[in-house]
Amino acid sequence: MSQAEQVIIGVVMDPIADITYKKDTTLALLLAAKKRGWQIKYMHIEDLYLRQGKPHGHMTDLDVFADPEHWYELGEAKNQPLADLDILLMRQDPPFNLEFLTSTWLLEAAEKEGVLVVNKPQSLRDCNEKLFAQEFPDCCPPTLVASQTQLIREFHQEHGDIILKPLDGMGGMGVFRVKEDGLNLGAIIEQLTEMGKRQIMVQKYLPEIQAGDTRILLIDGEPVPYGLARIPVAGETRGNLAAGGSGVARKLTDRDYWLVKQIAPTLKAKGLIFVGLDVIGDYFTEINVTSPTCVRELDTQCDLDIGGQLMAHLAERLGRG
Repeated sequence: MSQAEQVIIGVVMDPIADITYKKDTTLALLLAAKKRGWQIKYMHIEDLYLRQGKPHGHMTDLDVFADPEHWYELGEAKNQPLADLDILLMRQDPPFNLEFLTSTWLLEAAEKEGVLVVNKPQSLRDCNEKLFAQEFPDCCPPTLVASQTQLIREFHQEHGDIILKPLDGMGGMGVFRVKEDGLNLGAIIEQLTEMGKRQIMVQKYLPEIQAGDTRILLIDGEPVPYGLARIPVAGETRGNLAAGGSGVARKLTDRDYWLVKQIAPTLKAKGLIFVGLDVIGDYFTEINVTSPTCVRELDTQCDLDIGGQLMAHLAERLGRG
């Protein structure tokens, strides 16, 4: 950890030039870091490397601005030990591929050097965003994870109206709904399982999706009091904003708080500091641990400062609150 009084925060993310200014959560977090006077170091996932067992990064000085026409400036770039950082935000979007997996090992090496990595690298590896939710079966709709066609067809016969999706998708990609008539079920199974070679997730369809798939954000197990209900466009099953859904903030319900209470101790134990919980009706369907979003929408609609809350928490962890 750096000895200087100023906090140095690194971020691993997709190219900042390509983000959507008004929606990007990573930018909101970096703006909050700047507001605290912290120095920002910017990296892509391929900028991480190991030399003689020590983790390094090709880091670029970054400044950010609350300006939709000019939201960043890049400065000097140089190779540095990751141990020069106090905090490192892992904000690389899925898919969770070999490059992402390798990066968690490099980030774990940085963690051993004293860097506060958000979220904990081991937990990024362990907690598949869809499978992790299955550790809390009472909080989830009826679910099957399988690659066998017969098992999936039996699940469809039992529940009638189902959702099928890959285990490594994001933004609603590869999500299918099959109703009681079973139209195209065989073809969908073949495509998603790659002819029985890949496990997929199958869940009972929840009609409450029409009122929104609500993203609830948690900071060290504590929920932001408003969630973003992502409402599907007409004719769509998916509420994801990336799939055209619209986001409407709503207060958390008693059931929402109950769901959070069930998972909060596990999140804290696993070092999952910043998490997004996806709730449809009375159940959650996913626990997003890689790069949770929806901060900008909630900040705007509810006059919040979620990035500021997260940075304050991280400062406390460093003993600089």
